[in-house]
Amino acid sequence: MSVLVTGANGFVGAALVEKMRERGLASRCAVRAAAQIDGCSESVEVGGINARTDWRTVLQGIDVVIHLAARVHVMEESAADPLAAFREVNVAGTENLARQAAAAGVKRLVYVSSIKVNGEETAEGHAFREDDVPLPQDPYGISKWEAEQALHRIATETGLEVVIVRPPLVYGPGVKGNFAQMLKVVQRGIPLPLASVHNQRSLVYLGNLVDALLLCATHPAAAGQTYLVSDGEDVSTPELLRRLGKAMGRPARVFLCPPALLKLAGRLTGKSDQVERLLGSLQVDSGKIRRELGWVPPCDLARGLQETVAGSRAK
Repeated sequence: MSVLVTGANGFVGAALVEKMRERGLASRCAVRAAAQIDGCSESVEVGGINARTDWRTVLQGIDVVIHLAARVHVMEESAADPLAAFREVNVAGTENLARQAAAAGVKRLVYVSSIKVNGEETAEGHAFREDDVPLPQDPYGISKWEAEQALHRIATETGLEVVIVRPPLVYGPGVKGNFAQMLKVVQRGIPLPLASVHNQRSLVYLGNLVDALLLCATHPAAAGQTYLVSDGEDVSTPELLRRLGKAMGRPARVFLCPPALLKLAGRLTGKSDQVERLLGSLQVDSGKIRRELGWVPPCDLARGLQETVAGSRAK
């Protein structure tokens, strides 16, 4: 089986092609600019991904496409029209790739979407499921949902097998963004006012996501399906900090503070979104992929956090 991986030099992509190399799978890696990627059988420069990208040569001899490349969610948006910018890459670019893949005889396309298609948070005891009515609330989530719909239309029109995977927060060695900041805070022993937070959040370890994507690329029953993936163990924000501290061999410092006061501080500082992610719940029910494909995450939360901490120290 020959696999094309887009966004192969990204956080998930690099781990994916390395796992493919370990399993003896041939990978063609599509990247924006020329780059040497460990584990790739072949690296191809495709430039920007949009409705005009020419994939014909890249897709020759490919059986499966795993589409990771995207315009990702950013904390400080600079585009004058964010939704249009997301749509150019995530919707038009994805639709263009899928149509050319179908024309080239590619059998299956695995699309890495986002849990943001389901929404931003869950009520207590009500984890997101695949059959929930989508409720994306920001330009990134909207573009991912529109891309999913476009892929299903193409599948109906052409017979291309499409598999959608919606992960929550992905962590692992080399993680960036908010999770990386959390690592730094715990490492430096900075006290945080989060001991009164009693939320629940689902995560997925990088290695677990990669394992799920490869299963979705090959399992016959995955065709046409959408799957939510997670480690299967949800934690509160303060519990996550404590577990990170345990993995580091040092205590996480958290103290009591009313969540209402934290929300007020978020509004006053213009950081309401960041505060809500620390306080709110976002739970994922990954039962469908476990039942239908027999998927079992190879790594539990404790080991995933240990690997993440070890990776951050190695940098």
